[in-house]
Amino acid sequence: MEFGRLVAEAWPAPSSQDIGGWLLRHAEGVTKRANSALPLDDPGDLEHAVERAERFYSGLGLPTVFSMDAHARPSGLDAFLAARGYEIVDPTLAMVADVPDASGHAGVEIVEKPAREWLDLWWSVDGRYAHQRPVAEKILTGVPAGYASLDGVAVGRGVPQGEWLGVFAMAVAPEARRRGLGRRVLRALLAWGREQGCERAYLVVVERNAPARALYEAEGFVPAGGYHYRVKNVTYG
Repeated sequence: MEFGRLVAEAWPAPSSQDIGGWLLRHAEGVTKRANSALPLDDPGDLEHAVERAERFYSGLGLPTVFSMDAHARPSGLDAFLAARGYEIVDPTLAMVADVPDASGHAGVEIVEKPAREWLDLWWSVDGRYAHQRPVAEKILTGVPAGYASLDGVAVGRGVPQGEWLGVFAMAVAPEARRRGLGRRVLRALLAWGREQGCERAYLVVVERNAPARALYEAEGFVPAGGYHYRVKNVTYG
């Protein structure tokens, strides 16, 4: 499965430019995911395409970032970028699970539009700079989704994509961790996804995030691929 496409659709950059099969995504620097080149197809002249991407991001005052998985095209792109000085950042696992035939949300509220409290909690855990929040909200609400909230201290986002449910933006307030609240939100999102007709779920998690990986594995998610970023300026967060 090409998780790059699914993730790009579920986490849409407000702006993107197609340069012969590569999508140059731009979201004012909010997340590498929405500010990276997604190399879906072979653009032809590789060096010219990379230089074009570099000019694009340089013109925006951003580092040039490529999102790389097994489907990145052309096949030699990763080695080409490495030779050009791009370093690997944030190796990330894609994990999948069958959506269980379950019903009920166990006290978890799931709505079609995130409330201010939902956004406040997610931003307090995942946010960076105040001026970026409007762009982050635009990304989060860019496609139809379900926004789960539990007791105002745990949230998550589910994106129906045909047979797939994408799980994103899982966050638990620091003072409420180790109480199983994230697990309840995840289970509620999966049950909600079943109601939307989804049969399988996927999520992406940075490899170094051992606690999150342990939670997902305990809930039946297994590794099914992954991606990393190639970044020319590794100070980019």
